[in-house]
Amino acid sequence: MAERSGTKDPAALRQESDLAVRMEGVGKWYGDFHALKDIDLEVRNGERIVICGPSGSGKSTLIRCLNQLEAIQQGRIFVDGIELTAGGGNIDAIRQEVGMVFQQFNLFPHMTVLQNCTLAPMKVRGVARAEAEATARKYLERVRIPEQAEKYPAQLSGGQQQRVAIARALCMNPRLMLFDEPTSALDPEMVKEVLDTMIDLAQEGMTMICVTHEMGFARGVADRVIFMDEGEIVEVAPPETFFENPGHERTRTFLGQIAH
Repeated sequence: MAERSGTKDPAALRQESDLAVRMEGVGKWYGDFHALKDIDLEVRNGERIVICGPSGSGKSTLIRCLNQLEAIQQGRIFVDGIELTAGGGNIDAIRQEVGMVFQQFNLFPHMTVLQNCTLAPMKVRGVARAEAEATARKYLERVRIPEQAEKYPAQLSGGQQQRVAIARALCMNPRLMLFDEPTSALDPEMVKEVLDTMIDLAQEGMTMICVTHEMGFARGVADRVIFMDEGEIVEVAPPETFFENPGHERTRTFLGQIAH
């Protein structure tokens, strides 16, 4: 996806046309704490990226910067060819194209599952109620809980609520899905049903960036695994290389710790 301002030669446009995300020299601070340090990253359309690393390494901060839930103080971010760091209008446009699933489900408790899924398409995109409900039921079917449409979040298990959150994001027909440790708040027996839903999305070609400690998911689904530590991208590799022959000592130490 080419940048939508400035002039580029045709070869450059072709090279960039497949990029869903580009981060250039991104820096983020919380006061004196340097949370992201000179992050450079490109993600192509259809890629499945898993980001892992120890607690506090900057993983969640990185993906939250991709829809400007966190503002950066240095560098540039492009999503779908639009520079997020160039003004509020761009941010609003991109938030319609980027779905995000959080650790906590963030469902509206006073609304039914169906109402949770139709609210944004109707309010943000101006979709008629009948169309929004048809789309919502389609995606509830896709995440395997169509029978829960008229229930309220409190009537669902944690795994079901997270699948509703995924369906709600899909109802906006996003070009990119961000997952911020989507299984970390779930009981172990509920993790598989959410991961299975994510695997289905990946197999259908959805562009995904997922922060997770589920290394089996990373092995089986990711095109590339990114390891972060102390606000830096330490290593980027395909799963087979990342798990079998990591190139950095910090990566090897991390993998050794999670293996025990």
